[in-house]
Amino acid sequence: MNGYGIWAIYRFEMARALRTVWQSIVTPVITTSLYFVVFGAAIGSAMTEVNGVPYGAFIVPGLVMLSLFTQSIFNASFGIYFPKFTGTIYEILSAPVSYMEIVIAYVGAAATKSIILGVIILATARLFVPLEVLHPLTMITFLVLTAVTFSLFGFIIGIWAQGFEQLQFIPMLVITPLTFLGGSFYSIDMLPGVWRTVSLFNPVVYLISGFRWSFFGTSDVNIGISLTATLGFFAICLAIVAWIFKTGYRLKS
Repeated sequence: MNGYGIWAIYRFEMARALRTVWQSIVTPVITTSLYFVVFGAAIGSAMTEVNGVPYGAFIVPGLVMLSLFTQSIFNASFGIYFPKFTGTIYEILSAPVSYMEIVIAYVGAAATKSIILGVIILATARLFVPLEVLHPLTMITFLVLTAVTFSLFGFIIGIWAQGFEQLQFIPMLVITPLTFLGGSFYSIDMLPGVWRTVSLFNPVVYLISGFRWSFFGTSDVNIGISLTATLGFFAICLAIVAWIFKTGYRLKS
């Protein structure tokens, strides 16, 4: 294992986040705070509790997941796409680092930035509502696993994309709608029977539900099923990344 090579790529990606701290950290926090204020004030005044949890606290896990999904994908996809765009990807591929080490460095940096952002958002949320975590180890597990999984997904998008438009297509037109329809701001138990069944086909439901369970001990989906679904998505992303490097898909052409 080339630890120095991994550290060099990881450090470069982390340094890029520090150079764009307004875009990487400040803007997502402000955006999430606005979500919190608007939804907490507008909907919270009419719906005080959901499943016995104050509405203001109920939406916090959903807001954290919303930022975690989007930032993990953005950080990882841009991190690998930019070397492709500039042509420096060939220097990385010819360097004495394995494909696994490249993935660990890029995905690790993207996941680290997303986790830091998630912790900052949690700290910001505590300024608005009292918040306790009933199962901190489960919360950390879902936070890290989700960040790594969606960073892998973003890595795949960054390799697949052939332009900046494609780079933003899936996050904006697929992931964000799935997140809003995945119970970020409501419980899917509040939906009519047919729509609740449809919601269960949304993979984001399981991620948000499991993360919310770690806070309040209540969720729309059994915690075991949520964890299994998250691990399944992680395994799929890992398999796709392995296939990409095995075939050289859009890397060596």
